[in-house]
Amino acid sequence: MQDLSLLLTLAGGLGAALICGYITFKLGLSPILGYLMAGLVVGPYTPGFTANQHMADQFAEVGVILLMFGVGLQFHVEELLAVRRVAIPGAVGLSLAATILGAIIGVAYGWGWSAGIVFGLALSVASTVVLTRVLAESGDLQTRAGHIAIGWLVVEDLFTVVVLVLMPAIFAKEVSGWGLILAVGLAMLKVAVMVGLTFVLGNRIIPWILDRAARTRSRELFTLTVLAIALGIAVGSVELFDVSVALGAFLAGMVVGRTEFSLRAATEALPMRDAFAVLFFVSVGMLFRPKFLLESPGLIAWTVALVMLAKPLVAFAIVAYYRLPLRTTLSVSLVTGQIGEFSFILATVGEQLGVIDERARNAIVAAAIVSIAANPLIYRLVDPLTRLLGRFLKRPAPDGVPTRLEAAEGIAEGHRAEADSSKDARFRAVIVGYGPVGQTLARLLDENRIEPVIIELNVDTVRRLNAEGTAAIYGDAARRETLENAGVADAVALVIGSSTMQGTAETIRLARELNPSIVIFARSAYLREVDDLRRAGADVAFSGEGEVALAMTESLLRHLRATPDQIDRERARIREELFAGRSTPEAVVQGRELRTDENRDPT
Repeated sequence: MQDLSLLLTLAGGLGAALICGYITFKLGLSPILGYLMAGLVVGPYTPGFTANQHMADQFAEVGVILLMFGVGLQFHVEELLAVRRVAIPGAVGLSLAATILGAIIGVAYGWGWSAGIVFGLALSVASTVVLTRVLAESGDLQTRAGHIAIGWLVVEDLFTVVVLVLMPAIFAKEVSGWGLILAVGLAMLKVAVMVGLTFVLGNRIIPWILDRAARTRSRELFTLTVLAIALGIAVGSVELFDVSVALGAFLAGMVVGRTEFSLRAATEALPMRDAFAVLFFVSVGMLFRPKFLLESPGLIAWTVALVMLAKPLVAFAIVAYYRLPLRTTLSVSLVTGQIGEFSFILATVGEQLGVIDERARNAIVAAAIVSIAANPLIYRLVDPLTRLLGRFLKRPAPDGVPTRLEAAEGIAEGHRAEADSSKDARFRAVIVGYGPVGQTLARLLDENRIEPVIIELNVDTVRRLNAEGTAAIYGDAARRETLENAGVADAVALVIGSSTMQGTAETIRLARELNPSIVIFARSAYLREVDDLRRAGADVAFSGEGEVALAMTESLLRHLRATPDQIDRERARIREELFAGRSTPEAVVQGRELRTDENRDPT
């Protein structure tokens, strides 16, 4: 019966999340909102099917571990340092302001300062998932505003990790004075020891383990290895150092992210994270009591106002100090007006420690639902608000005058250097597989001033190519992240040089989505596969059977002393028979020429 309850909870939670997430997606809202609503549907406060809350919480715990592992895996110190002048003070200032305002609300409702501070901390952290989605859909993810916002969120995430570590030491027992200082000091000492051991030993052991898993060429073993590392370090952090699983998972992600296996780990192991993360949001939604909307409308109103009004205003004031363009300032401030996954994690830990009660948790969930739903719609006001405020405000930085951020970091000089270097930029072609075909094509492209980027699943080959100065990526080309990392979005051509690669059609479809104008050359083992590759979006599909038939025909005719004209006619006839209705390489070369314009000479 217990197993049946497990299956019902898993199937019911994921099924409801699928339906609700799809509905919210079609409405142009974040799927996270749908997952929260799914939790409400399968929760104890609505009629019909009720999932097992205890089991949902266990799934959610795995979701937290994998979420934090993903944050650590994608955390790059260099990206944070690039925008540190505004991201670090901005994140710290906004977190302090939101925490103080939240604490005031908590005290006003009789919770006390401890509960109020935890409440404010939970409201200070924006959702990385929502922020990234909003910026990506608006085309602002790779702009300066996007870089600042992502760096801002990284600092908030790091701050949250520290808070999660300190909360048990501060709130688990009634301590004060020297006892509090001792508890915090002991917690920080444990963290320091754990971080040191993780990086000292992890930098030696984890790459070795991943290298052995990669050499098996088994996708299942590699994925299993990554998950075992994430869960093992997370659980070990609790058992050995008495710190949160969140910190352990974050550190595990950072160690893996520093290796050459980080891209493959993100593309192959983290899809499981998404499934468990969905169950995390479902479990949070199960805790929300709808009647709370009628019982405490004032508390919900103040909470929503803090998240959606006070936080953006504080963020606007901070970013405006750096005299950045008005649109950048508005973009960064408006996108922070929401809360998400880390807010729920903080609220859950606070409730487990007995610091906050059901009212605080329900207010946080209600504010999350409202802000997640509204934030994508509010962000669409960036351009109208920029035009409106631009009439009343002076430009943040006149032409030719660097902003405070640029003056501090030398960004203006960097932009000029980047512009100068872009004049000498070469065309790029992505080659999947570095066998004999890939090696020949890479050499020919390089000789013709087209930069080859190799995608390869042999880690030794990748290391050798990178050591020789050739751009090479270790990863599965059938994953979107791998193609994005290889630069398919602005490449002139994609060449799939392996006929035995799994997922060739999916690779072609993804490449066509990322870059509709890219020329795609694909290779298959059999003629019957050519049509499938063409339907997937390949411009040219070479078949091993067909090319061997042509080569043997030509060789046979030469042996029979046929004339060059006879050989050409027979070769054309056989090619027509073999590739009837299919584009030939000659047709593509003549018609598209790798889509290089006449006025753009790759040399």
